[in-house]
Amino acid sequence: MLALSGCTGDLSALHPAGPSAASIADLWWVMFWAAVGLFSLVLGLFLAAVSLPYFGRSISAHHWTMAGGLILPIPILAGLTFYAFAQGEFLLDGASRDGGEVVRISAVGRMWQWEFSYPDLSAAPPTAVLHIPINKTVEITTTSQDVIHSFWVPRLGGKIDAIPGHANILRIRADQPGRYGGVCSEYCGTGHAGMRFEVQAHTEEDFRLAIGRGSTP
Repeated sequence: MLALSGCTGDLSALHPAGPSAASIADLWWVMFWAAVGLFSLVLGLFLAAVSLPYFGRSISAHHWTMAGGLILPIPILAGLTFYAFAQGEFLLDGASRDGGEVVRISAVGRMWQWEFSYPDLSAAPPTAVLHIPINKTVEITTTSQDVIHSFWVPRLGGKIDAIPGHANILRIRADQPGRYGGVCSEYCGTGHAGMRFEVQAHTEEDFRLAIGRGSTP
């Protein structure tokens, strides 16, 4: 229970608040339980070999190597790989789940803060807080003005590097209004630990109001 207490919180990828983050959390749990199963099997075979004098003596070392080194891991790893590909396609397909409607936001990283702008809403001023509408795919275009940073909102989606002179795109989505924590997940200098930001997910009406008045505390 003490170990599992770290699986929740504002920056926990295992406490998702949207479908993209939930897909990543599901992949983590599938791989975790697969690893637990494999470890338990290997440990059980080891204990049986140590505790039972004649366990496995009728099987040659060659067959043990083939079974344990090829026959057992290959189908398991293949299954995990295909599942990971399926989850990746789910993440890339975010726009079509919303009927193709996407809210585009620009995220610019610099030592040691983020600035967000809303190109589809020309009158909206840049903000230090990231405002997003709920139940819509939000396409974040990231870049940097100095060194490489990394944009990450653990409860809403994956992470993407912000690279000087290059634009990378990440899609996130929130299912419920609320506040979510975001961080730079790429070491970028002495102020890296404090390069955090806040995401506020709103209803459509509140979203328009929030970006209209700029950054909020």
